[in-house]
Formats: sequence, C-alpha cells, structure tokens
Amino acid sequence: MSAWELILASATGCFTAPSFALFVELVSAWVCCPSRRTVCGIIATMDPASGPVHDAYHRFLRAGAWSLSALFEVLARALVSSLCRVGPLAVDIDDTLFNKSGPRVAGAGNFRDPIRSSGGKVVYALGLNLVVATLRINPPWGGEPLGLPVNLRLYRKGGRSHIELAEDMICQIEGWFPTRVVVVCADGAYASLARASLTAAHVVSRMQRNAALFEAPPPRLPGQRGRPRKRGARLPAPPGMAAAAKPEEWKKVTLNLRGKQAERLVYSRRVLWYGLLPDHLVLLVIVRDPKGHQLDDFFFTLRRFTV
Repeated sequence: MSAWELILASATGCFTAPSFALFVELVSAWVCCPSRRTVCGIIATMDPASGPVHDAYHRFLRAGAWSLSALFEVLARALVSSLCRVGPLAVDIDDTLFNKSGPRVAGAGNFRDPIRSSGGKVVYALGLNLVVATLRINPPWGGEPLGLPVNLRLYRKGGRSHIELAEDMICQIEGWFPTRVVVVCADGAYASLARASLTAAHVVSRMQRNAALFEAPPPRLPGQRGRPRKRGARLPAPPGMAAAAKPEEWKKVTLNLRGKQAERLVYSRRVLWYGLLPDHLVLLVIVRDPKGHQLDDFFFTLRRFTV
C-alpha cells in the first residue's frame, strides 16, 4: 500500500463504506486537478468510465454520511505525529472570506474582505465567512512557517460570534491532545479569547495601544476594613511604558520573522488589563526594532497569573 493510500485509509472511520469510496475519488482527483478545484473541475479530472454518476459527488458533499469534525481530528493527529512530536502546539486563529455566494449557498452574506481591504479602505464582498484554526509548523525544507488547517467553523450573521466559534475549536483541539500545551495566537480582534474558560491553552494576542493598565492590587493588611481593592496604581499605556523603559530592561533576542532570522529588543512586564481580565494578570510584551524601521508592537500572553 502506498503512502497516499495509508493516509486516506486513516480516515475510514469518518465515513460509511459508500461515502468513503466517493471521498477517495474526490480527494485524489483534487490533488491532480490542474484547473480551478470546483466539484465539476475535479470530476473532469477523473476517469469518466469508472466512477458513479455526476450527481453522486454533489450529493455526497451536500448530504453525505460523513463527519467533518472527525476528518479534521484525523488530519490534526497525522500532522502532529509527523511534524510536531514534541513541544507546545502553536495554533493560529483568524477568519477569512471564501468568495462563494448564491441563493442556495447556506450562510453566505456580505462580509469584509481582508485581502482587498486596507487601513483606510474597507471592501465588502459576498461569500462565506470562515473562522479557521491552523497548526503552525516549520517545514522540513526550511523557509517561512506554514499554517495547516486543522479546524473550521462557519460564521452566520445573527448566530454565534467569532470568539465563541474560536473557543469551540480550541476546546476541541485541546480534547484531541490532552497531554500537550496549546498556544493560541490571534490578532487583536480575538484578544477576548483570554476570557474563555480554556483548560490548557495559552493565549497570545495584540494589546490595544490605549489599553488601561494597572499594577496588581496591594495585599490586604491585617484588620483592614472595607472592600478589597481590585486594582493597583494606574500604569501608562503601552507606548508610554515603552518610552519609559530603561535601556537595561530591554533584552535582545533573535527570532524567526517570516522564515528569516531577525534581531529585536523585547521588554516584558506583568500588568493587570482590568478592562479585559479583571481577576488575572497578563504578561505585556513590547517588541522593538533596534534599527527603527518598524513601529513598536504590543502583545500580551495569558498564563493565568492569578491576582
């Protein structure tokens, strides 16, 4: 049995026998398809004399007896066992627009297009808004890290929020790998994932430049009356903290920036971001380009530092 057949055979539990046969034909033709990978384009790559009727493949995708969640679990386990055997699992979360619309496309709507939008211009387009979780791996051949999809949710207007869908995916990934630490990385739109009741995940996201930061509340004195303080002294906003940091407080590190080695200065401090997490400290991390070509970046990571 070839390596490709072994990979496909690992997914047999996600399908019934008839559905699995259709899945094998579709995914094999998808790999070999030289044109746009629509269902019709994929079917055109197959041997027309050996397969079922044309409608069987559309019916399989629309109403077939198979589980997308189980298929993602098989894919995730295969990727982790071969490419991420040790260390934490880096999972990136973001939403994207899949340009597919029509009167019979469930969940399609008018959403912001992240590819064509910029800081001063927002472009909207019809399509499916997908929240995607990808496993970040360093490919064996080197170069820029890759994000391989391991989970997905469809966002519907009026339904569950992007944050709730992302939390569902993270909890599911944690259930697949209960003995591994999951590090979730997302942009500032997903910073409120830090509020989620996650079991093992560490959340890394961007911090707002105008975030209201405080020191931890002072310890309660013996015999002190009144309600305990919930926050300590007010701290400057992240840009102010970066400006006030002493030179010896910055640490020079070498990091992988899009597949290339780059030197950066890093300043970190535990703070209370009361507007986001009133009962937990977060670790503020400020990243500075020593050459001054890029503006300072502000991140935070959550490891449940209890106040």
